[in-house]
Amino acid sequence: MPFGAQLRADGSTRFRLWAPTAQRVELWLERRGERALIETPEIGAGWREVDVTGAQVGELYRYRIDGELFVPDPASRFNPQDVGGPSMVVDPKAFEWTDDDWRGRPWHEAILYELHVGTFTPEGTYEAAQAKLDHLVELGVSAIELMPIADFPGQHNWGYDGVLPFAPEARYGTPEALKSFICAAHARNLMVLLDVVYNHFGPQGNYLHRYAGQFFTERHKTPWGAAINFDSPGSEVVREFYVHNALYWIDEYHLDGLRFDAVHAIKDDSTPHVLNVIAQAVRSRTAGSRPVHLILENDDNEARYLGVARDDLYDAQWNDDVHHCLHVLLTGERDGYYSDYAPPQADPRRLLGRALVEGYAYQGDPSAYRHGARRGERSDALPTTCFVDFLQNHDQIGNRAMGERIGKLAPAPALRAGVAMLLLSPHIPMLFMGEEWNADQPFLFFCDFDIELAALVREGRRGEFARFERFRDETARLLIPDPCAVETFERSRLDWGELTREPHASWFALYRQLLAVRHREILPRLAGTRGETYSVGNQGELCASWRMGDGSRLQLCANLQDVAIKSARRVPGRLLFTTHAEFGAVLTGSDIPAWNVTWSLEQTGD
Repeated sequence: MPFGAQLRADGSTRFRLWAPTAQRVELWLERRGERALIETPEIGAGWREVDVTGAQVGELYRYRIDGELFVPDPASRFNPQDVGGPSMVVDPKAFEWTDDDWRGRPWHEAILYELHVGTFTPEGTYEAAQAKLDHLVELGVSAIELMPIADFPGQHNWGYDGVLPFAPEARYGTPEALKSFICAAHARNLMVLLDVVYNHFGPQGNYLHRYAGQFFTERHKTPWGAAINFDSPGSEVVREFYVHNALYWIDEYHLDGLRFDAVHAIKDDSTPHVLNVIAQAVRSRTAGSRPVHLILENDDNEARYLGVARDDLYDAQWNDDVHHCLHVLLTGERDGYYSDYAPPQADPRRLLGRALVEGYAYQGDPSAYRHGARRGERSDALPTTCFVDFLQNHDQIGNRAMGERIGKLAPAPALRAGVAMLLLSPHIPMLFMGEEWNADQPFLFFCDFDIELAALVREGRRGEFARFERFRDETARLLIPDPCAVETFERSRLDWGELTREPHASWFALYRQLLAVRHREILPRLAGTRGETYSVGNQGELCASWRMGDGSRLQLCANLQDVAIKSARRVPGRLLFTTHAEFGAVLTGSDIPAWNVTWSLEQTGD
């Protein structure tokens, strides 16, 4: 890796920093109670480098910029004293891996489980999360997706305010503890993926502006200010920084994939786009060894980045369209971006059918919420596995003022229907931690900044909701939890004791039942699946079908309303699952109960 501290074969350690706008750089070593300043000379193109004999693994170091500002290594492998403290020399080859036989799993087998390490368990550590892996195996998921763990400022954070992209968060444990977690997951046939943030740095603890001004550009603007520079002078090093970050997590931590946060905010007018460059680098590095999966979050619905036709494409994208349609249907909410999926703007059932069969609901169509701007690209030619669907995730819960999960917003029969839609669809399903037992705990927005920034975040958070009817009154807005209060973080921790209590135990049984059906009936047929047709009947019945990879036809019949309707058609084939056991197969003229979802499979010769 061209960045950071690198142990050499001769026993020395190379320290390397890109500091093109610094006049002077000194390496500051904190060894055995003493401190040593070592001049770090420029070697060209803004790079500073020095070799130090005798620098040991575990040694703390940082850089002094222009004789006045101490900064951590931006490529630090570990920062045990938070983001403003010194970095630590780490030997990436010292850990004894026990997953030599691990060959990964194909993408179509993915059933994702998103978790936040700090609130997944009472302890909030990698080690404690490792103790819950057998629960995930029992549930039936096959892949863990960790919310960002890049070192962030303060004691608690969602992870999207990280400022040291190579350093796993010290509050969760050591790098060795994280590697042990990954080894234990692989031993249980579970993949581990990581959410990475390449669109911005957090607002506290990022010092790159001071000594590497070319890391950012005023040419583009993002919600977080000046954009990271991917297409202006100096961008070559910046692009290399993120390419190596992706390779680092795959190589040094044996991760099975990465999820790239909000790539619509990655501004790059050059060719090839940095997203294609990163994908190509990862595919080249892992070709012939094991499958590594790359997933996007992209509000622009750009199908051009997805597929299997080239090595510079991504496996899948989080599909907000399916979530928004289901959320409107199950809860009746129509505020904000949900207005694009609700009457009078749209029929949510028709949009849901389109999204399930073709990928996106918006494929270049005008969005009223976006003032008529067109959103999305054609996606109907893509495999169904290019789309990750969910009823809940950290955003859709935590960006609500009170952090309510959907179980607090939708009646139980509606939620049961939504779960059946999610887990047996030929898209890739994703759960959010605790969803499998319909956890009562909210997942609130929380962070931990210094006093001045905390006040701005608190007021900004409450101001965001001033346009909502419920929070137009200032007194009501004061009830919105303070993001920087430790109580807000503590309220978001899962209560694992709920698993053995009703109604939570019954919800867990339902999730297990549906995932067992998915493993038995859907996964063996999923590779190569393509959408066929969808329709909405006169009474609102949603029907859809897919041609599975083995030639069979998967069919859906759903009444996503709180009233019974008459069926207008018969769905042929073998019944896989219905939310109403007494209902059985869908027959012409039958009464379809409220909130009924039925899946069937028609095989050749049926």
